[in-house]
Amino acid sequence: MDTPQEIKTILEKLRNGGYDGYAVGGCVRDLLMDRKPSDWDVTTNAAPEKLQELFSESFYENNFGTVTVKIDSDDPTLKEVQVTPYRIEGRYSDKRHPDEIKFADKLEDDLSRRDFTVNALALSSEGELTDLFDGQSDIKNKAIRTVGNPEERFGEDALRLLRAVRFAATLDFDIVDDTFIAIKKNAGWLEAISKERIRDELVKIIESDKAYEGVLLLEELGLLKHIVPELREGIGIAQNLHHIYSVWEHNLLALKYAADKKYSLDIRMASLLHDIGKPKTKRGEGRQCTFYGHDVVGARITAQILERLKFPKDFIEKVSKLVRYHLFYYNVGEVTASSVRRLLANVGPENIEDLLKVREADRIGSGVPKAVPYKLRHLKYMIDKVMNDPISVKMLKLNGTELMETIGIAPGPMVGLILSSLLADCLDDPSRNTKEYLAQRAKELIQKTPDEMKRALEVIEEAQQKEEEERMKKYYI
Repeated sequence: MDTPQEIKTILEKLRNGGYDGYAVGGCVRDLLMDRKPSDWDVTTNAAPEKLQELFSESFYENNFGTVTVKIDSDDPTLKEVQVTPYRIEGRYSDKRHPDEIKFADKLEDDLSRRDFTVNALALSSEGELTDLFDGQSDIKNKAIRTVGNPEERFGEDALRLLRAVRFAATLDFDIVDDTFIAIKKNAGWLEAISKERIRDELVKIIESDKAYEGVLLLEELGLLKHIVPELREGIGIAQNLHHIYSVWEHNLLALKYAADKKYSLDIRMASLLHDIGKPKTKRGEGRQCTFYGHDVVGARITAQILERLKFPKDFIEKVSKLVRYHLFYYNVGEVTASSVRRLLANVGPENIEDLLKVREADRIGSGVPKAVPYKLRHLKYMIDKVMNDPISVKMLKLNGTELMETIGIAPGPMVGLILSSLLADCLDDPSRNTKEYLAQRAKELIQKTPDEMKRALEVIEEAQQKEEEERMKKYYI
């Protein structure tokens, strides 16, 4: 296993100081799986005070004995490494925090308190692996299993119920045997956990490649009703002739598309929640049922969910907006440029691309074969068109009033001809679009006849036509 030199240096410094030192937990698991660790943890038999003596560039600001060692490294995952003494923990009366923490003398004591076998691995500076709970075997078999009795592990920290699903999703593993049974039996323990901690684990599940499978697993284990119960209201809710899936299936398939496309968290969340308002707005049954206003209701429910889970305000606003406007109407030939501008004003130009991605997820989640049909390509073409100023004299750094003052002429057709000639010059060489050049060039153009300057109008028309052709080609219109 290729342990970074920065970690080897820490382990060797501990050993030279007379202490044990091991890389431990998820970083070792990731090395065994040939994955790059997202962070590094070290465990030792040195007390926090001794660690700070050994590592001058460090800080200690917690109740668990963890000393953070600062390292001058180009790798951001190695700039701060957490070094924690071996420890054993007392009862968890609140299912969140140990009532008591004691430092231990043996590595075995520390590994036995860890959550899952795949995380109970330790690696020495010489590359010797300590695996007391068959973590390597579980990695090989892609299994999530607790260290020791699962009810005891989950009773110590109920967030582990959710962490099991997170590891299953991010590692593409299965939760097995007694661990699976214990989660399902004790899912209600999740109520004891703070919303912030739940949010952080949920985010990691939704950001994983297996986000779809992760949410399905949350439901299968009985955890989802303690996190986003509103999603479950879509289970078994049949839709109309435009859909082949239930609301629940449709929302999850939309998330799957967004995850498969590697879209960002806000797009994934909006895809998952975009039809969250349908169960409350359904009217009628069968293929002619309706869900009028589900976009407005859904935006409100989305905001409530994200606020409850303590997401940042700007994230809540954006995702709610994507849900609110995901139902935008667009038919080629029916929708005008002004209506496209209104859509841009409502959702914000900075969010329009993400809104279109949510619409793609919505379409695929409905069972249609194409994410981007002709109508959606045409809308992208129209958005591009209205967001970019057309080629016109308004692009010039010198306006009509300034031109007339510069060359001393009155309003009339000549002003337009000179401006058009200046624009033609700038289309040929954009660097000419400065007030100084345009003013000097205008003084030369006033000497020409109107007929001599009319060629500029043809140049502009040709440029406008070329721009339009390129835009149409870009969107296959």
